[in-house]
Amino acid sequence: MTDSPPSTGKRIELTIRALILGCLLAAVFTAANTYLGLKVGLTFASAIPAAVISMALLRAFKGSTIWENMTVQTVASVGGAMSSIIFVLPGLVMIGWWMNFPFWESVMICILGGVLGVTFSIPLRRTLVVQAGLPYPEGVAAAEVLKVGSPGADESESAVRENRSGLVVVVGAAIASTFFAFLASARVFAAETTAFLRLPAALGGGATGVGFSMQFALLGAGHLIGLAVGLTQLFGLVLAWLIFVPILTSPEFVAWAAAHGVPSIAASLPAGAPAEELAMTVWAREVRFIGAGVIGVAALWTLFKLAKPLVAGLASALAAQEKRAHGEVLDRTEQDIPIKIVGLLSVAALVGIGVLLALFTQGTTLAASAPILVIGGLIYVVVIGFAVAAICGYMAGLIGSSNSPVSGVGILAIVIASLLMLGVMAIAGVPADPSIIAFALIVTSIVFAVAVISNDNLQDLKTGQLVEATPWRQQTALLVGVVAGALVIPFVLDMMNQAFGFEGGPPAIVEGAQTLAAPQATLISALAKGVISGDLRWDLIGIGAAVGVLVIILDVVLQRATKGRIKLPPLAAGIGVYLPAAVTTMLVIGAVCGAAYEKWIAKTRFADVGRRMGVLLASGLIVGESLFGVFTAAVIVSTRNEAPFALLSKDTMWPAMWAGVAVFAVLTFALYSWIRRRSAQV
Repeated sequence: MTDSPPSTGKRIELTIRALILGCLLAAVFTAANTYLGLKVGLTFASAIPAAVISMALLRAFKGSTIWENMTVQTVASVGGAMSSIIFVLPGLVMIGWWMNFPFWESVMICILGGVLGVTFSIPLRRTLVVQAGLPYPEGVAAAEVLKVGSPGADESESAVRENRSGLVVVVGAAIASTFFAFLASARVFAAETTAFLRLPAALGGGATGVGFSMQFALLGAGHLIGLAVGLTQLFGLVLAWLIFVPILTSPEFVAWAAAHGVPSIAASLPAGAPAEELAMTVWAREVRFIGAGVIGVAALWTLFKLAKPLVAGLASALAAQEKRAHGEVLDRTEQDIPIKIVGLLSVAALVGIGVLLALFTQGTTLAASAPILVIGGLIYVVVIGFAVAAICGYMAGLIGSSNSPVSGVGILAIVIASLLMLGVMAIAGVPADPSIIAFALIVTSIVFAVAVISNDNLQDLKTGQLVEATPWRQQTALLVGVVAGALVIPFVLDMMNQAFGFEGGPPAIVEGAQTLAAPQATLISALAKGVISGDLRWDLIGIGAAVGVLVIILDVVLQRATKGRIKLPPLAAGIGVYLPAAVTTMLVIGAVCGAAYEKWIAKTRFADVGRRMGVLLASGLIVGESLFGVFTAAVIVSTRNEAPFALLSKDTMWPAMWAGVAVFAVLTFALYSWIRRRSAQV
């Protein structure tokens, strides 16, 4: 298989049919992701499924190219990413400020923030995509899928044979991951394996647990992120579940906390509570805040380290504009949207945000302070927005868009916004009421839109770089995708609000319906209330910040001692603390499996081919489960059945957990053995 995209006589890239198909797919993925995000707090990355669907559909048209498929994928993926705004926006209903989701207000929050996410990420492209050397697991996977699905430029016998074999690997891996995901949704296998226990008194008597999510998409992502990042995430996992959770659940700590007036979630639970309830409650309501502190410090450190290359990237963009102005023609792969147009788009978005914030204050206790709030809000959006664009872009490059904890960035953003609102209350004498919290949530929603779009955009731009797409055409497609996704979200949110309702919101139409979980929105709205009311757990965030500083020091020492061979990326460590243990564990397993496979083939004559086949295997695993996840979401939405494929009841005696573990392990070994054999044949 060749490393370069196919060549054609005419470059067909940014076409009307590609934009239309991309918008249709964006609408589907956004609706499905919004539904699933509200129900379980998870969303699916849609870039790879979009690429696969695009290649299947555009084959019916004469002259379709890999770059046209790239356009479809770009529009669809950014539309799907926009659904992550549900991690903040429902908070306005939860605090009682909105009774429903006003269409144009919701759309403009998404569009204005999304446009800034695109424009802020354009100067970052050279720094984070071209120069940083980040793995960009999903971007690489999407590029491999696009290359396999298109004719190769190299038509030698060996290249053709490898292309054919690579396509078989992608399809076979996709079928395997789809098959397992279906059996998990049918309750034949458990989707997650967990075990919780109380430690003996000699070890403090606290609770802890272990588990992993049996998802081949996570296994594939782990393969792509590499061993260094995977082991650093394991380090964060150990911090969370072997140190923080056992300590915070131990009787000694509970007694000490009671004696010193320190809040303790463990103390509020019934005596003798099950180990799972104790450990999970403490992790969700205390340890995760420690993780947010680690991520916050690591993010600031990352931004500090990126300051010089970020400035260089911006200078490079300005230099490119100067060359354009003097009539010099840039290489096609270096042609971003001109920096003047980027500036005009950014200014237009900021003017729209200013109008939106000014209209929000009308008729509230904030009306008299509207000028200071609007100016402060715009400064906040520019400064924090560009910072989170850089941080989220870096995280996407490090571990992938799907696994990048943008909700952790949302936590930090709402804390900062709420603190600034406290300052406004003190300066302007504004009384504390729901409008203060609502304004903080509105501004955070805009910043969060910047975060999720930049998180996805740089992943897409990496795919574009690998297939030699034209950056300005791809960036134009990104803007189209923002609008497509934004127009769908209010409809789905309002439908779900009316049917099932949110905690603290208006009554649902369906009597007795369980309110939507929306875990991230619940946490972020609680944070806003906590900061403004003065009862936020700053102690936990401070502990996380201290841990983050220690990790940074350890990383610097290790890199100097080993001359860069051993690294401990601080963001990856924070992610290991913050993400659910089952997700982190499977990412680590995937990283170890990928490293073991590469060592297995390292001394063979087909090592290079084998490594490429490994990437294609990981890509196929992500493709299959992602497509099945989207299909399942569509069935759930249409049937309103939370388990549409269930073959067994929840109370069955079938050992779904152990059967799932056995089949997952056997299938993983079989897949790696299979691609090793195919590599040898090629």
